[in-house]
Amino acid sequence: MTAARRGPTSALRDFLRGEAAGGFVLVAAAALALIVANLPATAALYAHILHAETGPVLAPALGPMTVHLWINDGLMALFFLFVGLEIKRELTDGGLARADQRQLPFIAAVAGMAVPALTYLLVVGDSPGLQRGWAIPAATDIAFAIGVMAMLGKRVPSSLKLLLTTVAIVDDMGAVAIIALAYTEEIRAVALVGAGVALAVLYVMNRRGVHALWPYLAVGAILWLLVLQSGVHATIAGVATAAFVPLVRTPGAPDAPHSPLHRLEHALHPWVAYAIVPLFAFANAGVALGGVGWSALAAPVVIGVALGLFLGKQIGIFGAIWGAARLGIARRPHGVSWAQIHGMALLAGIGFTMSLFIGGLAFPGDARLIAEVKVGVLAGSLLSAAAGAVVLALSGRSRG
Repeated sequence: MTAARRGPTSALRDFLRGEAAGGFVLVAAAALALIVANLPATAALYAHILHAETGPVLAPALGPMTVHLWINDGLMALFFLFVGLEIKRELTDGGLARADQRQLPFIAAVAGMAVPALTYLLVVGDSPGLQRGWAIPAATDIAFAIGVMAMLGKRVPSSLKLLLTTVAIVDDMGAVAIIALAYTEEIRAVALVGAGVALAVLYVMNRRGVHALWPYLAVGAILWLLVLQSGVHATIAGVATAAFVPLVRTPGAPDAPHSPLHRLEHALHPWVAYAIVPLFAFANAGVALGGVGWSALAAPVVIGVALGLFLGKQIGIFGAIWGAARLGIARRPHGVSWAQIHGMALLAGIGFTMSLFIGGLAFPGDARLIAEVKVGVLAGSLLSAAAGAVVLALSGRSRG
């Protein structure tokens, strides 16, 4: 069969290739944000554009929509729709479909979220209000991490990339649950009931075998507006919509073009990887460093987030995988050394996109704390990226 006649390639293989390139774009967008936010000629313009009111008022609690709100509450709902599609595919017809496939990623991901959160809480102690940031270092940025792995080429075995991907997907599931449960403060019952009706419509369409994508996207847009008005973070609507998009199991050709979920996933991927996530990074990574002195770097939030990402992630993930292997619960991937597992665990400490996102939810309206979150995320993520790259480069293809 020629390339021209071949159907869509595997979404997971595309994901690994695309996330590598998307990771580079993401890093470039974050670097540009830091430059623009710190140049006297552009800093004011950067802040003005992000906070420019575009209207209308979609949710009274938020006020008029701004460029920043459209990115964080609107475009990121599409990012979470994509994440939801990935989760459903992997759990239903992919690398997490069987219980034995789920064991190691679930164990590693749970420990990789719990230990960073505990690390953060130990650092901030009983400081008033700071405990709300416990989930910030619990997230992994798959695009950034796979991008670093891609720079190392064949030194990194494909089985290690797949392990990092599945751990990050489980991590995403945990992050979605955290956003829904821990960062929802006020519920508006009427809008929430409306959201429930929209979910019921999605369920009925799924059960009736509706395979056209546009009805799901149309109802999903209504669901997004209702969730936005309910007080639950609007991005949850993306994951909820994805849960009802039909997936056709096709053994031997799992990404066949007649599977609605795979069609939507392939269509969304380039927009998410090359536009939405980099735009989010550009809008959220721009922290003015001019006023950040050594005293600011010693702030509990900065240290807690940075240590949570750099130490908590590697201790949690590596320790969980080592413990699971020692106890016979799960096996280390074939052909992967313990040094490479450690390198992967370090790269999982690149929190970036999701960590910045959760940071904005944890400390809404507090510019000082959000700036400290950004510094901590940048520091922890860069340390994790550099250390992980060095460990993987030195370990090469060695077996242990």
